[in-house]
Amino acid sequence: MLRRHRAAAWGTAAVTGLALVVASVPARAGGAEAAPATSTIGWRACGPDGGAECATLRLPVDWSHPGGPTFGLAIARRKALDPAARIGTLVFGPGGPGDSGVDRVTELEGGIDRFSDELRKHFDIVSFDPRGVGASQPVTCSAALLGARPSPMIKSSEQFAAALAHNARLRADCRARTGPLYDHADTLSTVRDVDALRAALGESKLTFHGSSYGTLLGEMYAETFPEHVRAMVLESVVDHSVRSTRRFLVSELAAAQDSFDQFVAWCNRTESCVLHGKDVRAVWRDLRARAARGELSDPTAPGRPLPEFHLVLMAYKKFYGPDWAELASILATLNESKPPKGTPQPAKTPAEATATDNFTAQFCSDWSLPVRDYKHYAKLMRHTAKVAPDMTYARPAMAVSTCLGWPQPVRNPQHRLRVHGGAPILLSNAVHDPATPYPWAQNVARQLGRTATLLTYEGAGHGTYNRGLCTRDTIDRYLISLRLPDRATTCPVT
Repeated sequence: MLRRHRAAAWGTAAVTGLALVVASVPARAGGAEAAPATSTIGWRACGPDGGAECATLRLPVDWSHPGGPTFGLAIARRKALDPAARIGTLVFGPGGPGDSGVDRVTELEGGIDRFSDELRKHFDIVSFDPRGVGASQPVTCSAALLGARPSPMIKSSEQFAAALAHNARLRADCRARTGPLYDHADTLSTVRDVDALRAALGESKLTFHGSSYGTLLGEMYAETFPEHVRAMVLESVVDHSVRSTRRFLVSELAAAQDSFDQFVAWCNRTESCVLHGKDVRAVWRDLRARAARGELSDPTAPGRPLPEFHLVLMAYKKFYGPDWAELASILATLNESKPPKGTPQPAKTPAEATATDNFTAQFCSDWSLPVRDYKHYAKLMRHTAKVAPDMTYARPAMAVSTCLGWPQPVRNPQHRLRVHGGAPILLSNAVHDPATPYPWAQNVARQLGRTATLLTYEGAGHGTYNRGLCTRDTIDRYLISLRLPDRATTCPVT
């Protein structure tokens, strides 16, 4: 969840001339109707090795009005390595929000290598850029407005009002540049896109592996189309039943603090840590204080100060790996650095320049996280500072500040899962996950009831599939043969 998006490596040229599939699902009152089965996709070779195939599905922007405006859903496929052993298609739900599923399939390093050869032997691997992301009509905005987005470290009523005003200007700008899709970027709409993809692939049932934010897509697909699920893996699980802003921040930032604590404990016991023997928490507190005073140099932009929020965000990202040794080295270098000299001039962005926002329209349409006013915001931050004193302003705080002022009600508000029937679902989560807390996975498993089995990875980091043979082989075995592990199964750190 909340991961950076790497722009799709294949662009407009990759889809030019491809056959378009119009897969429309008639709307009906009282529930979702399945997309009609078809298998006419105009695939074309793509990827750095030419071994992948790319195409575009033409789908409705608003599934309640399938005859209205459409957009192109970018999809990619690599065929099963052993056609004789092929079971069907595995659809991968990318995380983020904002990750590219097309990159996951087309790229060789950091892409298709995520999946084991055993899994690729039995399945075509297919993924997509979710609506509003990558090559699927990306949300486009003024680069200057995106670059001027306020920090979540709001310290006054005036700054709170300025953040609200900026968010309103940015929403209006992005909506004008993107068109009607901006208001239909929610995950429930993407659920309908995935069912149209399933039908276009000619699959009567869906085999799905969702990672991080992609687990929300899987959960809602199972809720909407339970009869269409053959097998489903939810890896690093999002709990969409967390309704209040306070509960969201507390659960997320407690996980971030737990990851910081794990880093400190590792450094204290590991002689190769460059901060071994030092008071790591004291070093961290001093670095935050220096950053807050503008006395810390940005290692990525020499001569410019590193804002405190960016320092916290940098550490938070390193917990995903976890890349503890690299984080320790960065902190040690910063600790020895000298203050920036002079007053750097802000970089100028041409007024006409645009950039893509792969996060806001998706996330803020899925989460109702209202904040009444500055007094309420300050109270939330004081409370989370008690829960996460070292990581108060990690990325979840930015998510809340980015959505300040978002029109209510949101299109896809939080609720408890209601999955009736369908195939068993395998969940997997690390105990020390910085972004999707382990209690989230436990709570989603409880909501799914007898349908769910939770596989626990005893270590740290975001994501579990490639943490070792235990997690990978257990997930592969379920996807291939539908054999679930025992409900109490845990996988050790290797």
